[in-house]
Amino acid sequence: MKTSVALAADAAETTRRSLVLAGGGMRVAWQAGVLKALYEAGLRFQHGDGTSGGTMNLGMLLSGLTPDEMCERWRSLDVKDFVSLLPLRDYLKGLDAKAMGSADGIVEKVFPHLGIDPARIRMAEGMAGSFNVCNFSLKTNEAVPHTEIELDLLVAGISLPIFMPAVKRGDTEYLDSVWIKDANVMEAVRRGAEELWLVWCIGNTPRYRDGAFNQYVHMIEMSAAGKLNEELAWVRDLNERIARGDSPYGQRKQITLHVIKPVKPLPLDPDFYLGRIDAATLVDRGYADAMRCLRAGVAQGVALTPAATQMQDAGTGIAFRETMAGFFALGASDPTAGAVQGKTANTHLALHASIDIDDIAAFIADPQHVSGLSGHIDFAPMGMNIPASHGVFALFMPGDEPSLRWMVYELGFQHGGKDYYLAGKKEVRVASILHMWSATTTLYTRLHEGRDASGPVVGAGVLTLGVSALMSLASTFHATNGPSIGKRFAAISQFIGFFTRSLVSTYVMRR
Repeated sequence: MKTSVALAADAAETTRRSLVLAGGGMRVAWQAGVLKALYEAGLRFQHGDGTSGGTMNLGMLLSGLTPDEMCERWRSLDVKDFVSLLPLRDYLKGLDAKAMGSADGIVEKVFPHLGIDPARIRMAEGMAGSFNVCNFSLKTNEAVPHTEIELDLLVAGISLPIFMPAVKRGDTEYLDSVWIKDANVMEAVRRGAEELWLVWCIGNTPRYRDGAFNQYVHMIEMSAAGKLNEELAWVRDLNERIARGDSPYGQRKQITLHVIKPVKPLPLDPDFYLGRIDAATLVDRGYADAMRCLRAGVAQGVALTPAATQMQDAGTGIAFRETMAGFFALGASDPTAGAVQGKTANTHLALHASIDIDDIAAFIADPQHVSGLSGHIDFAPMGMNIPASHGVFALFMPGDEPSLRWMVYELGFQHGGKDYYLAGKKEVRVASILHMWSATTTLYTRLHEGRDASGPVVGAGVLTLGVSALMSLASTFHATNGPSIGKRFAAISQFIGFFTRSLVSTYVMRR
């Protein structure tokens, strides 16, 4: 039985598109959010290519999962299943051990949970696939057609040296191809692609960091981005040939490159493994990043230069996750009345927010104290796990009267082909200290039509942060992008100091 692929182009599609899924370790949960956005935008592909961690998402797609199913499976995956140990005798070899761990957890738990099925991949139709592995004997990259994929090749595709053993097939050993390339653009070009949709999540900033682990990551970044930049130069040369009427791979027009990438580098695998970021947040960020890139302009693409995958660097910041929930009703315009109506109708809304303050010093210096927010909402009348396309967070923003400050949580999303904007405010007002808890944990929320809070109100309610949710928030609170323990500690101290001073000013000094 053939496997249907959600992002496969139909026979009537005239533009030849290739989806190129680059690697990024366990963090490629981010790509599932990207694929959801591409699917909703109506983009369909004749070919998909995966390298390193990107092979997992390609495998899920060609196994017949929809982007929504992919997102849900990533959200519910136990990230610790990626790690499994070798037999004790291997570790007794010390530095001569095969690797730090085995592939058992991936084969027995991760692949089954993600729905990766080699037999179904081989039967996929409508979208050809290629899975990249490193042939260590020849030191070459091999793009394995999806019709020939086997479980051991899928394992080899993510077997990073040091961390996992090589996979032996006959006399040849295979490994992750990331040291050769992390995105096989030329495989897509050879297949006649006229649009390349590169989904890139390897970090790419100018800053060179201290520390052995950071520099190991930099080696991967240099190999991955360096080879990609060579291939983009080849595509530029090929476009010049196509313009002269010489098209060796059958393109009928010049090749356009589209890149979906994070604004700044994603947290590294240890952050994911230790819970500083979770798969749900990565999925939400992937969706938001894709929506941002799509809105920036689909038709023209990006230049075929090293700037294509470059990201913004950031100062030392703070990140945490917060969930607020409460009664909410469509048709209401006042939050308190909406909460009453929602309680009567038993309709709840939950806001799952991921706050990422890029630069804590700049955030505090900003009179509005504004930063970004990603996340998703659960609201049964509209759906569950609805990701935000954009969002805003502000802490102790000056209100419209001297005694009032706001904590702002806003996010935009789409439902049924329409834009909506959920705008919530915690009202921190000069008052007795007895009011502090309720003020800082109660979010008065309105739902607007459109992309911002200027649109008509179509729903309202009150969300709260309970004690257990506060404890969960505290467990996720951490410094980001800090080059040293001292810098990270200083960032945390700055945030706590700012937060404490603002509360003391409002509830103790009352000014």
